[in-house]
Amino acid sequence: MSNPAPTSPTLSHQALREDLARLVMPSSRLRAPQMFLANASGVQFALTRARVHEFCGSARTTLAAFVLAATSGAVIWASPAWLPERVYPYGLMPFADPNRIIFARCRRPEDILWVMEEALRSGAAPVVLGDLHTPPALTPIRRLHLAAEAGAEAAHRRGRPAPLGLILTPQMGGAQGVESRWHMQAAPSGMTMLENRAAWTLARLRARGDTPARWGVSRAKGQVSITPLEGGE
Repeated sequence: MSNPAPTSPTLSHQALREDLARLVMPSSRLRAPQMFLANASGVQFALTRARVHEFCGSARTTLAAFVLAATSGAVIWASPAWLPERVYPYGLMPFADPNRIIFARCRRPEDILWVMEEALRSGAAPVVLGDLHTPPALTPIRRLHLAAEAGAEAAHRRGRPAPLGLILTPQMGGAQGVESRWHMQAAPSGMTMLENRAAWTLARLRARGDTPARWGVSRAKGQVSITPLEGGE
């Protein structure tokens, strides 16, 4: 992927967190406040809190890491114990402190959904993730939405942000009833032996009230650049 043009919006992880703090709307203004990943130039995508969203594609874990970089507080991350692959906590350090994350290794797919449901309902963690081998059916997603709404009320009483539910699914995803579906995959970055760069293509496949859109995302020297792509917004 070629270097971003000089006018491309660029932000550090600290700036991303500062922009998030300014842009998250309190529950008194919106029934379901939104979390924005954005910067001063206006390039952004939004995730509605107290709802469940789907991240899919080969770089779905990286997309989840970007969300962790833009949030604070505890994170519940449920994943399958029967698969050899697992998240390497220290690999998340460029994005977020791995000490924030409570990893739950589950024996069955139903256990992953149960952990997510209980964590969302408690409202104790601002972000709850479930790493799923296949997209869940509609009924479990509805239960997660209801749990997230209950958790939003519990979190509001404690002065905390409403929980955000994220399910990570392979390939193109396809979970029914999710609030939005996002696909992320690696892209050519132009990395050299002297410059460590990474690049991805991010696509909003579906979302309530929003049209499909695509962005180019790159990271170099601790800075993140988000650029709308042709055919996107």
